[in-house]
Amino acid sequence: MEIKKFAVSSSPHLHSGATVRQAMILVMLALAPAALFAVFHFGMYVVAILLTGVLSAVLAEVAILHFLKKPLATVFDGSATLTGLLLAMNVPAGAPLWMVAIGSFLALAIGKHVFGGLGYNPFNPALVGRAILVASWPAHMTAWVGSGLMTSATPLALSRAGESLPPYSDLLFGFKAGSIGEVAVLLLFVGGVFLIYKKIIDWKIPFFYIGTVALMTWALPARGQVGYFAGDPLFHVLSGGLMFGAFFMATDWVTTPVTKLGRVIMGLGAGLITAVIRLYGGLPEGVTFAILIMNALTPLIDRYTMGRRFGVR
Repeated sequence: MEIKKFAVSSSPHLHSGATVRQAMILVMLALAPAALFAVFHFGMYVVAILLTGVLSAVLAEVAILHFLKKPLATVFDGSATLTGLLLAMNVPAGAPLWMVAIGSFLALAIGKHVFGGLGYNPFNPALVGRAILVASWPAHMTAWVGSGLMTSATPLALSRAGESLPPYSDLLFGFKAGSIGEVAVLLLFVGGVFLIYKKIIDWKIPFFYIGTVALMTWALPARGQVGYFAGDPLFHVLSGGLMFGAFFMATDWVTTPVTKLGRVIMGLGAGLITAVIRLYGGLPEGVTFAILIMNALTPLIDRYTMGRRFGVR
């Protein structure tokens, strides 16, 4: 099935250059509270990471378009800026700047332009960049820090090790270790609801994604445990990158199904994969790989959930 172009993506707002730019700006505004909280929580070094991610992505966009002899129109539509911001918010608060710059460049080069540019990429570019960073520099990508860049373990890592967990209030308000963009769960939720209200994203994917993770982590026993329906779904909903991924990564306009049923399947599948990785996988978190796997299945989902057009072969 042909990869769908940006113009037929899932948001009704995205049908011209102007509305694409407006949608990108709204997403960045929705991310702004969580980003500002990360600066407050981790320190001013986060500002350097965010600026490095954005500037590297924009410069990469200019360089690649110039090399391909294509017009520079997408430099100004906000897509590269948003990709750089998302990539930067997907790294630990102590990540070296050179690694953030490489991640942003690879997100644009491999996650976007190798497939033909904006609208043709089958995978979320920022998650492609993050996956490459995890595979290339796992020590840097798992060097979690807490407030003031003090070394700390994430709540999911603490749970996997069987250690005491932070209270729900810390998980909700963001006083924990994790990636820059994942700690402020409440602010991410507010930003996601804002995007749903503005009809920039569809509610189905985050609702079924988060709901499936909650159901599966409650019903299934974690590795080394026995008994069903004894898990802590609230802990899993408030921990890790679930809220960030569900509202801001899994809802990417190009890489998600265009049908209503397809978006439900997208949320269910991503939630199931995330829960299985968290409960039984070698890594404590699975949001990145769950979304990328479902991105790969999106053309197939669209094919089998698209309504039949009668009278047309």
